[in-house]
Amino acid sequence: MHAIGLAALTVLELSPPDMVSCAAEAGFTSIGLRLLPPTADEVQHPMIGDTPLDRETARRLADTGIPVLDIELFRLQPDTSVEDYRAALETGARLGAREVLLAGNDPDEARLTDRFAKFCEIAHEYGMGASLEPMPWTDVRNFAQGARIVAAADCVNGGIVIDPIHFDRGGSRAEEIATVPTSRLRYMQLCDAPAERPTDTETLLHQARAERLMPGDGGLDLRGILRAVPPNLPLCLEIPMRTLTRTMPAVERTRQMLAKTRRLLETL
Repeated sequence: MHAIGLAALTVLELSPPDMVSCAAEAGFTSIGLRLLPPTADEVQHPMIGDTPLDRETARRLADTGIPVLDIELFRLQPDTSVEDYRAALETGARLGAREVLLAGNDPDEARLTDRFAKFCEIAHEYGMGASLEPMPWTDVRNFAQGARIVAAADCVNGGIVIDPIHFDRGGSRAEEIATVPTSRLRYMQLCDAPAERPTDTETLLHQARAERLMPGDGGLDLRGILRAVPPNLPLCLEIPMRTLTRTMPAVERTRQMLAKTRRLLETL
């Protein structure tokens, strides 16, 4: 019952329009668009506003019928003014995005909670949900902390995103998911990774950003997590595999990911 989308990080070698075409050809039901690169050294696609790339992306979305599940990545930092994100949200809304993905990079939890609430208010104006993604190297390190911030913000469109690799590396367990109202679980990401957790931040970051595994090929508790979330929760495959990217075209690679995900879901 899970709809399965394709995340931008999985096919970072593609431009946004080519990502739309890839998702359609491989058989996905939605995509996630990276409007704001999370790091300065990542390729910058001019997607904010009425740009040629934005228009071409919109054209391919219309031609393929592929909807946009989420847009990313919006960072909440100590000096963030959430109003500065309005142009990106307008672009996402124009492209039909339903959700927005955020990272918490502020050690002051009260201030972060307040900024998240204000961001949710703006996203709500555009008809979008806003979900915080815990990552162990950010200031929202695990599921429990993320759930606490989302609960304190208390926004009708606020949510928390589970990404299995971050969920595991942050020390979270599938049993914790039941402590969060299902309304806070708006969608989740999916990937696999080795069971052994990295012992240093450099390896942790490299594995998360470049060398994940397809669902079922690693040792994460994917079945436990999937059994704990609603059976119709949208999934978005975020599986960067930099080594495989050099030898396997994006369509073939993502088609394999989709097939393995479906086989995994059949075992639940």
